[in-house]
Amino acid sequence: MKKVFCVGELLIDFVAEKQGSDLSRATEFTKKAGGAPANVACAIAKLGGKGVFVGSVGKDPFGSFLLDTLKKEGVDISLTQVCDTFTTLAFVSLAEDGERDFVFSRGADKELSYDPLVRKTFQGNLLHLGAATALLGGFLEKAYSKYFFDGLMKEMFISFDPNFRVDLWKNNQQQFIKKCMPFIEKSHLCKFSLEEAQLLSGKTDLDEACDFFHEMGAKIITVTLGGKGTLLSVENFREIVPSTKVKPIDTTGAGDAFIGCLLYQIANLDNFDKALEDYQLLIKMVETANKAGAITTTNYGAIPALPTKAQLETP
Repeated sequence: MKKVFCVGELLIDFVAEKQGSDLSRATEFTKKAGGAPANVACAIAKLGGKGVFVGSVGKDPFGSFLLDTLKKEGVDISLTQVCDTFTTLAFVSLAEDGERDFVFSRGADKELSYDPLVRKTFQGNLLHLGAATALLGGFLEKAYSKYFFDGLMKEMFISFDPNFRVDLWKNNQQQFIKKCMPFIEKSHLCKFSLEEAQLLSGKTDLDEACDFFHEMGAKIITVTLGGKGTLLSVENFREIVPSTKVKPIDTTGAGDAFIGCLLYQIANLDNFDKALEDYQLLIKMVETANKAGAITTTNYGAIPALPTKAQLETP
């Protein structure tokens, strides 16, 4: 089985559970481990895969909690750095339908330093780039871009998820769009939400959006549509793959569970080209990934709610 290197943020989610979607009214918060790329690494590890997290946390109790959490889930944290800057925090409120509102307090995630020795372990493996905080400047953005270049040079299978957060890009969405473009152009797999697909393509029609991304260079496109399923698009083939029906209580981490499960399956292929050439295989993998995302919405928090292999195999 191949390794999946997940680069980006690891942070604390302070979740205001069952208190509505207005953070200004929340009075009680529950501490959870979070951060999209870290969630993906955990999703892979919980399924029995080899998830490697590349990021930075603070030398504080929150940072220790996060490292312990990833370690317990089976994630390889040998490339995770610890710095003097306080661990990044996110405050999350939940509406009754499971939708969220975010406020970020950035810290240690932006301090990730590029390590040139890491690229020696890249050959033949997968690279997942989650962009929630990675394109906001600082050491993290530089390291992120360099690992992306290393991944291209080592002919890795590269996955990109823009992880757009309104709170992080207020009045600056055009810069976010511009920074995402090189990753969309070169990645084998791009995972978008409906909002992200429309924002980054400038198209309201999803077929037009997918055409735009394919013309840029994206090979496999997935657009998650919640309960409606996932739009899967490759060259000469496009289909909405139905979702597993559940009653969601918290959508946090659902997209990460989806892409983590999909990458886990791709990492088990003896040849990455199968994911690009065998449409029926790809549909089955997306169906399984949809189920992983759906299961995650039936519990609170991202990492604790991620499914195990046994859960996925249960009818």
